[in-house]
Amino acid sequence: MFMGTGSDVGKSMIVAGLCRAYANRGLRVRPFKPQNMSNNAAVTADGGEIGRAQALQARACRVAPVTDMNPVLLKPQTDIGAQVVVQGRVVGAMKAREYQTRKGELMPAVLESFHRLGRDADLVLVEGAGSASEVNLRAGDIANMGFAEAADLPVVLIGDIERGGVIASVVGTCAVLPPAERARLKAFLINKFRGDVSLFDEGLRIITGHTGLPSLGVVPWFAEADRLPPEDALALAAARTTGRRGIRIAVPMLSRIANFDDFDPLREEPDVALEMIPPGQPLPGDADLVILPGTKATIPDLAFLRAQGWDIDLAAHLRRGGHVLGICGGFQMLGRRLDDPAGTEGAPGAVDGLGLLDLETVLDGPKSLVEVTGRHPASGTDMRGYEMHIGKTTGPALAAPLLDLDGRPEGAVAAGGRVSGCYVHGLFAADGFRHAFLSGIRARPASGVRYDDAMEEVLDGLAKHLETHLDLNELLKL
Repeated sequence: MFMGTGSDVGKSMIVAGLCRAYANRGLRVRPFKPQNMSNNAAVTADGGEIGRAQALQARACRVAPVTDMNPVLLKPQTDIGAQVVVQGRVVGAMKAREYQTRKGELMPAVLESFHRLGRDADLVLVEGAGSASEVNLRAGDIANMGFAEAADLPVVLIGDIERGGVIASVVGTCAVLPPAERARLKAFLINKFRGDVSLFDEGLRIITGHTGLPSLGVVPWFAEADRLPPEDALALAAARTTGRRGIRIAVPMLSRIANFDDFDPLREEPDVALEMIPPGQPLPGDADLVILPGTKATIPDLAFLRAQGWDIDLAAHLRRGGHVLGICGGFQMLGRRLDDPAGTEGAPGAVDGLGLLDLETVLDGPKSLVEVTGRHPASGTDMRGYEMHIGKTTGPALAAPLLDLDGRPEGAVAAGGRVSGCYVHGLFAADGFRHAFLSGIRARPASGVRYDDAMEEVLDGLAKHLETHLDLNELLKL
């Protein structure tokens, strides 16, 4: 099990790289994260949902993602509450304090998934959550030492030197753990080092001197890591604007933005400038395309969008001849009306939508979790993706669908093709569709970028990076 001295130390990336490295050695490797908190989720082969990071790690193992890889997924809907997904299925919503008192009840399901996953594996690499030193949250813990104890796992501690104070963070983590949990720590590694690694040799000796733990190595900064899908919205705050010319795409950062890895393939295009627009900033006046992303709370985020003045910016954008695409919750916002009679995503009620598509949505009924394939009728290109939404959308605009999902119309197109939307996530990963859609906004030659191949190259590069800088043979001995 891999735990961090804090959040964002690179646990997900390290586990993904190790998954590919050990898979390259011929081992049957599986990723596992007992509890994840993220609105970036993926649909699994067995019809559930898990955190996007575990889906990426499954890809690194060259296996299909399944719900057992992430048995508890928390999807934040408010600042103090989240939807709770257990073994791929929504079981309800809880406030943070309620979840803290009840999370221990989920341990049997977590262990069931872990042992079931392990039956078909030579090696299971487990990722912790947040910090191993959160001893104030230890009661009923299923994410870190509570799970390591229940499953009887050795633990490797990851420290992040990029943020500073790594010696104190590793030594301090060891110091606050009770003896039995401290004994589970078998080694440590340092991540995100910039410069001459040998300059930290003395730092390694100091850490070992204080903790007794051996070092598995120091991982230098891996620049290609930002091409991999981020786990949560914290990464968006530092997201770079990509591209220098051609098509400018703006994505407003909604307060509960979800599945924002939809846009990663666009970042790979050399002539696309993709910009995440933070709250308080206007949508750029020279954007060619504005994409309204998915969200975990559609009606509250529609109010958030209006509070930023982005609805006014959208209207001006369309008057200038710009294009708008809504995905999932963003698609629902484009309609005339949204109704949440049961309070599925917040307080019960109905609101007016943006009125850019002649549609109405009722947020009710079972959650759709399904992988899809189909065609983009306007270009004749194939596409694939997945649906992950609650709600039923009806209205005249559906008579002009954006997609044909193997005979089932999906989405809508209006305003001469300048306004469109659908429920399908991940559709830009299909190279043919992505090139055709972008060429429909501005004439351009196909770039030749193959997104899946690019991700495979990054994972292979990451595996080689870890093989070079970590003692993977010693890690296996643990």
